[in-house]
Amino acid sequence: MGRLPRTARAGKLRAMRALLEESFRAAVAAADPLRILPAHLPRPPRGRTFVAAAGKAAASMALAVERHWPRAAPLEGLAITRYAHGLPTERIRVIEAGHPVPDAAGEGAARTLLEQVRGLGPDDLLLALVSGGGSSLLSLPAPGVPMEGLKAMTRELLRCGAPIQEMNTVRKHLSAIQGGRLAAACRAPVLALIVSDVTGDDPTHIASGPCAPDPTTIADAQGVLRRYAIAAPGPFSETPKPGDPLFAHVENRVIATARRSLEAAAALFAARGYAPTILGDDITGEAREVAQSMAAQARAARRPGVLISGGECTVTVRGTAGRGGRCAEFLLALGIALQGAPAVHAIAADTDGIDGSEDNAGALLAPDSLARAAALGIDARRMLEANDSYGFFSALGDLVVTGPTRTNVNDYRAILIA
Repeated sequence: MGRLPRTARAGKLRAMRALLEESFRAAVAAADPLRILPAHLPRPPRGRTFVAAAGKAAASMALAVERHWPRAAPLEGLAITRYAHGLPTERIRVIEAGHPVPDAAGEGAARTLLEQVRGLGPDDLLLALVSGGGSSLLSLPAPGVPMEGLKAMTRELLRCGAPIQEMNTVRKHLSAIQGGRLAAACRAPVLALIVSDVTGDDPTHIASGPCAPDPTTIADAQGVLRRYAIAAPGPFSETPKPGDPLFAHVENRVIATARRSLEAAAALFAARGYAPTILGDDITGEAREVAQSMAAQARAARRPGVLISGGECTVTVRGTAGRGGRCAEFLLALGIALQGAPAVHAIAADTDGIDGSEDNAGALLAPDSLARAAALGIDARRMLEANDSYGFFSALGDLVVTGPTRTNVNDYRAILIA
């Protein structure tokens, strides 16, 4: 069979792009707090309800509570979210702060939040709304730990490509509010509703588990810093452990996960005639190494089909940092590995709408992406080595830009074999 005419090929490329973007929207919608949180709200207590929200989804979770909480029932609280992630609320105050590196705004908000929680009594309710990003947004250093030191350590761990579980192990032992300490400070019953952005969906790792018992130890935290040759910014302190009676009045409930978002995307693809295969929601490792593995799977996959995956890859920067996050880096490495394999299209994007430090959620890859780049004088391999995946896809007009989604269930990847 001969090649399709140029106009037909262009139409096919547009159709594949539109389908991949639609699948990403379906995955994000499955984790939208405004849709899913109301079903998990408890009855109001005899006393007052205080909302303590932290994370990239904090504002949307707080707004969902306000919309469905009885007007006559007392409701107040504080939501700490990333800059540009706020929403207008009436009863719950929203404060924007630094992420992924903490700042003074987050520190001050966390201190105020902890003071308010300590004032709750047995007839009240602490409704904690926890989502990814809360580790840096809810940064209240323990006594003797300077904020500048905590910020410097966070930058180094990010640069080294440390997995989020390791980063949070360290942060919990340097915090006055994380690692179960928020719940420990509260005399009221505690219900934590959680949007998971970590593999395994364990509440202790999500936003450094402010309401969850912590199985890790000071020795674990010290081991992480030794592994990356990073100095501790101050003294470590031990966290409350599983089985501690102080958690008898605490419930941690995960209400959104990467798996459910992948299933939503899979259903959309199946309805369009593509056989979906979910590779897993817990895929980790160096982005370019994961890309090599998935390129081989794509070559062997059934057609028409789609390989869907989630998780959180890492990017180790070995020189001057370029632009782009783990999703775009994965996609660029995938394109190089596929070398223009026909009929293979892909998307990789972070469900929070931000891939790394730029303004994109991720990017799209087409069979002709490397050829189009070469025609512009862009060397894909050099861009990958420079960690400049953003520059590569920006030049092609293939970035996925959504703005803040105000949720976060980790990365979304789909490789479509047409």
